[in-house]
Amino acid sequence: MRGRSGHISSMDALTEAILPYKSIAVAVWFALFFVAERAYPAAITNRGWFGDWPRLLRNGGLFAANSGLSLLVILPLSLWAAGFEVGLRPAWWSGWAGLGLDLLLLDFWIYWWHRANHAVPLFWRFHEVHHLDRFLDATSAVRFHFGEVLLSASVRACVIIAFGIPFTNIVVFEGVLLFSVIFHHSNLRLARWVEKPASLLIITPGIHWVHHHAVRADTDSNYGTLFSFWDRLFGSMSPTKRTLDMEIGTENRPEPSFLGLLLSPFRQR
Repeated sequence: MRGRSGHISSMDALTEAILPYKSIAVAVWFALFFVAERAYPAAITNRGWFGDWPRLLRNGGLFAANSGLSLLVILPLSLWAAGFEVGLRPAWWSGWAGLGLDLLLLDFWIYWWHRANHAVPLFWRFHEVHHLDRFLDATSAVRFHFGEVLLSASVRACVIIAFGIPFTNIVVFEGVLLFSVIFHHSNLRLARWVEKPASLLIITPGIHWVHHHAVRADTDSNYGTLFSFWDRLFGSMSPTKRTLDMEIGTENRPEPSFLGLLLSPFRQR
């Protein structure tokens, strides 16, 4: 393993330029979906814009904790991992083509990591916090237990090191990923002629809401995060079609309080 500190320093200017714009772009994207899904909802509720404020506070609290964790741990860990390589990255894997391949590779990794979060009991304890949400909207996209975030970042660091993924490409992927998860968790009403063709390539609300169906067979399916073809390739696409009245959440488990969500992975079952 050898360091790439010189290579990282040459990327610093580009990375520093991307990071603020990424944060602003994601914030604007989130705000647009938060407003649009309440103005044009797919699943009609009597919650109003802020009628489910205790749920919004729970999701916002988890997001705030993870935002701080990202600045203090996740970004430094990713930057550190990007400073090393083990020689698996060929010279031609660079530039715009390299960025495209890195996006594909990282999405491929996150598909299998997501499957592992459902298959491995320890991982599921943390990931279940995301699934305990009883309704889906843009705020669900940023609702994760800090333990899952730390586990995910640690495993991803190994992928970054193994394939020598540049930090700039990691930042771009995180931005694209956030755009995707906000979109497919949202309650925005989409015309069928928009969603059906889009679902052939990317994860749409129609696909991902089934993953949050409070039926374990559906929960353990539709693992894709950005591209939808991984589920078709590896046989994990659910035959269930989304209905707007399907029960969302975890089978036979109510959603606890905010403190209960934080403690949930550590409680005896």
